Amino acid sequence: MGQEKTTLGSIHIAPNAIATIAYHATLQSYGVVGLAPKNLAEGIANTITREPTRGVNVHFDGDKLDIDIYIIVEYGTRIASVASSVANTVRYHVEKTVGLKVHEVNVHVQGLRISNPD
Repeated sequence: MGQEKTTLGSIHIAPNAIATIAYHATLQSYGVVGLAPKNLAEGIANTITREPTRGVNVHFDGDKLDIDIYIIVEYGTRIASVASSVANTVRYHVEKTVGLKVHEVNVHVQGLRISNPD
């Protein structure tokens, strides 16, 4: 959990809050059709609970903030460009919103989807 001490008290930032920011930033990125669960068990759990941070894992290790994102990419787009764009967008939004330095953003492409079969 991210923590910061101020003269008025302390601020605690939950990993779920950062995951929500990363989730919305990812969906706004070009070429991303959606987010995918990391594995089958997580997919079943997310189907039952309808958790809004599906496909995003946040890890705090001291001062290091690592984010793993599992995406589905639009067929026909450059996968490397989409993944790079997602990583940069997520890093920017999290650092701007929370004020914590992001150490690493790992983008995992879980699949491709054809949106318009014409």
